Amino acid sequence: MPPDLLVVEGLVAGYGEDTVLHDVAVRVHAGGALAVLGRNGAGKSTLLLTLMGHLRARRGSILMNGVDLTRAEPHRRVAAGIGWVPEGRDTFRSCTVDEHLAIAARPGAWNRARVYAMFPRLEERRRNFGDQLSGGEQQMLAFGRALMTNPTLLLMDEPLEGLAPVVVAELAAAIRRLIADEGMAIVLVEQHARFALENTQQAIVLERGRVVHRAPSADLAADEALLDRLIGMRRLHQPAPSESTS
Repeated sequence: MPPDLLVVEGLVAGYGEDTVLHDVAVRVHAGGALAVLGRNGAGKSTLLLTLMGHLRARRGSILMNGVDLTRAEPHRRVAAGIGWVPEGRDTFRSCTVDEHLAIAARPGAWNRARVYAMFPRLEERRRNFGDQLSGGEQQMLAFGRALMTNPTLLLMDEPLEGLAPVVVAELAAAIRRLIADEGMAIVLVEQHARFALENTQQAIVLERGRVVHRAPSADLAADEALLDRLIGMRRLHQPAPSESTS
């Protein structure tokens, strides 16, 4: 088993006086992929925001490669190797596609040429501003910008949500490639439960901010009665994104 890359213990976090996460523990090994499942409002996005440093941990610890990042600012977490594809995309209307990627660049194998090879549509629009892109193109840009930080761990918050099927297929293929071919560790929050479980090794299920189940992804996918109770069968039986864009 590869060594642990991310180790989270006893994590408590929330907004204002409201506590959302309660004693959450997460482990992701180098090159591993973890699916984070749960119903709406279970605390999935809150978990990623806290891992990224946009929410402060009230208690608990976050270690990355053995380095304590519990109180670190987001830019320190990026420097430690954590990348983030946020749910809201967070593109800038005053920056071109090229500028978005250049601003995020850190030394490593991922550069603009590789991002454009993965998402040719972005290269076609490299001089377009953030607000001149479609929703799918903005999501590709958010994905590419995260890769430009050359992360060893990539956090993805609902990367396929609300997109046209052709864009979903393209992004799904990119996620599969990162997990299967690039050796990048992934924490994937995704409403397409079948896709998430088919493309990760481990899974946790959150309910009201607590981890109520953890298991190998294949075992959880095979237990439909349990999945129905935990997340609802509709999410399990959503069609998995296609391998191709055809």
